[in-house]
Amino acid sequence: MKKIHYTELGLVNTKAMFLQAMDEQFAVPAYNFNNMEQLQAIVTGCAKSASPVILQVSGSARKYIGTAFLPHMAAAAVDLAQEEGLAVPIALHLDHGSSFELAKECIDSGFSSVMIDASHHSFEENAAMTRQVVEYAHDHEVTVEAELGVLAGIEDEVSAEHSSYTRPEEVERFLEQTGVDSLAISIGTSHGAYKFKLKPGEEPPPLRFDILEEIEKRVPGFPIVLHGASSVTQSHVALINQFGGQMDNTAGIPEEQLRKAAASAVCKVNIDSDGRLAMTAIIRQVFAEKPAEFDPRKYLGPARDELITMVMHKNRAVLGSAGRIQS
Repeated sequence: MKKIHYTELGLVNTKAMFLQAMDEQFAVPAYNFNNMEQLQAIVTGCAKSASPVILQVSGSARKYIGTAFLPHMAAAAVDLAQEEGLAVPIALHLDHGSSFELAKECIDSGFSSVMIDASHHSFEENAAMTRQVVEYAHDHEVTVEAELGVLAGIEDEVSAEHSSYTRPEEVERFLEQTGVDSLAISIGTSHGAYKFKLKPGEEPPPLRFDILEEIEKRVPGFPIVLHGASSVTQSHVALINQFGGQMDNTAGIPEEQLRKAAASAVCKVNIDSDGRLAMTAIIRQVFAEKPAEFDPRKYLGPARDELITMVMHKNRAVLGSAGRIQS
């Protein structure tokens, strides 16, 4: 595959994004996508709300989309934002990269940011793998995210039955040994749409802001990342169930907790499940109300519109990223 530097595609890395987010106390949205309609909705929603954006793909999403397609889709995303009237900063990020080889492939194909997730290994192995990725990435002006602590839940190829909170006392040592640019921490978020086992009427447990505050004290000004931060919008879950779905006892991270996190050292918030739920809800509704419909444009189009609405809501009301880019 021909090597491509991300600047050729009109992309940026996350460095300036995070500096602004830290200074102005908001979080940059990091939305996962798997197809064209999701990508169009995310970029359109961010352009309309004047928000920077990190476009994320996991290793399995990269395979699904096709490695040859991604650079062209990223370049098209930059053009789409301009067509919508605002050239918002856009980064293309590898989510939960599992190996140095995968991270290198992504960097060489135009990604401007990569994550190496070795959190399931020992501290020493995690630091060593992260350092290897950092050295290659920084040679290509690509920013790197790593993870300390383990999030529970299942999403794409990421799976863990139990979580372990990040230990603040390990963070300083990890940053010194790796030179990483941002760090995903575990403070109670979880992957997937079934984040907590709740009884009817029971509220999700609060995030461990005490851990976040201790990390902020130890490494002031360093960008922190929250994974598994979908709120699992209950109106979308209700629509899915109304039109033939089976999603019971779902729960996500309350929006007010995410707003609080976004005003702290948390500079990046990952959202995947909420986007999937929004599109699935509308597709199911169209199929139920118009059973004779078979034109993909007639169900993917409305689903895309719903995702645009969701993205704009997240940017404005949850993450505080809307209006941060001037025309």
